[in-house]
Amino acid sequence: MIPAGIVERIWDRDHTVWGPDPTEIADRLGWLTIADAMRPRVGELERFAERAAADGFRTAVLLGMGGSSLAPEVFARTFGDGPLPLEVLDTTHPAAVAAAETRLDLDRTLFIVASKSGTTIETRSHLDRFWHLAGGDGRRFVAITDPDTPLEELARERGFRSVFLAPPDLGGRYSAMSVFGLVPAALVGAPLERLLDGAIEMAGACRRATGNPGAALGELLGEAARAGGDKLTLVLPEEISSLGDWIEQLVAESTGKEGSGIVPVVGEELGPPEVYGDDRLFVGCGDEPPEPGIRIDDGSPDALGAEMFRWEFATAVAGHLLRVNPFDQPNVAAAKEATAEVLEEGYEDPGLDDLGPMLESVKPGDYVAIQAFLDPNEETREALQRARIALRDRLQVATTLGFGPRFLHSTGQLHKGGPDTVVCIEVVDEERAVDVEIPGRPYTFGRLIDAQALGDLRALRAAGRRAARVTLDTLTKEAS
Repeated sequence: MIPAGIVERIWDRDHTVWGPDPTEIADRLGWLTIADAMRPRVGELERFAERAAADGFRTAVLLGMGGSSLAPEVFARTFGDGPLPLEVLDTTHPAAVAAAETRLDLDRTLFIVASKSGTTIETRSHLDRFWHLAGGDGRRFVAITDPDTPLEELARERGFRSVFLAPPDLGGRYSAMSVFGLVPAALVGAPLERLLDGAIEMAGACRRATGNPGAALGELLGEAARAGGDKLTLVLPEEISSLGDWIEQLVAESTGKEGSGIVPVVGEELGPPEVYGDDRLFVGCGDEPPEPGIRIDDGSPDALGAEMFRWEFATAVAGHLLRVNPFDQPNVAAAKEATAEVLEEGYEDPGLDDLGPMLESVKPGDYVAIQAFLDPNEETREALQRARIALRDRLQVATTLGFGPRFLHSTGQLHKGGPDTVVCIEVVDEERAVDVEIPGRPYTFGRLIDAQALGDLRALRAAGRRAARVTLDTLTKEAS
């Protein structure tokens, strides 16, 4: 039950809703009104996209991670290809980087470099690579960042085509309706007015003391998690299926800390009732989800702006009920620091593990998190999905699937800071046929992703989590 006055206090930006310390709370509540602030800028963003197309660009590539990439991916996959088709590059796997270089017409590609801090190692590495390939032509680059970051300074020094600055009082995962989401949305021809108007209308509904859709969803999520139903299984129609990855980051990174949290389960195709435990809550758009569950909307792309705000407000309410700060990510730094240590000290292969004993440790209420530091191509995705479903059916627990290092900016917080019910399976390359240099850096993309995998493994084990390191071949054999 939500205590009286919580909705009003959220809108009053009262940080004590989530704790006595204002750090990472008071300055992270700009999402409440960002849609209103962005509404007058629709024409500006649409003209920017039209000029880019008129100047000969035929493709846009977003270089970003986590909160900087997930909303753009939703808009790109939902709304289409014009004025410029948008591709999101959020992997450091060298095969994927090399494939992007081969696939793209670099002379007609607009690079969107997005990072709130302006220092994200993956994004800056991508920038170094493509800046070199583009011959240092700043007209092909756009920056999206906070004011006074190293990225803003660099973009202005290099004469980037445009620099878009977001208000600093927005956390990355709450930034969908800011320039982080709407600049890429304009490039793909998304209906900016409808997105923002939907968000504004939903914000108004979320001010109500009764009949508040965001508060009701937040209460459902929080109370279910406190009662043991912490596996939030999302059932989404194909038209907005990419929204699941955005919700996954929002909920997992916001609630997974201090030993509690909600575990979003995205992309796990439905199975027979007997494979599900008592820890599931099904939430869906469109068709009625399985029981226990709730349908939250009709699944229309036109509802995306409203739905995003509803989930943001709901997550803030759920954070209050779980007694956690939904606006920080204290355990994310652990993997970053471990990665930096590996890069500094030099990479030594730690070897592989026997997966059998790890799977034998799985018990009701646990979940299996497959963490794939692999090339995220279609063949690999299909093989991992088959293994995932086989493990779900065999062990009768929830499963999640994330590609590294992307998931480090999403569910990585939950794995380390959330409930000790996760069994992590890190999947790494058995061998690698290609590597890609990062100009100006003492390591390649291959070394970077190796360091990120090992760094995350160290951070997981330091947090006392069950974690095994295997190849895809081993996972496939053990899952069947």
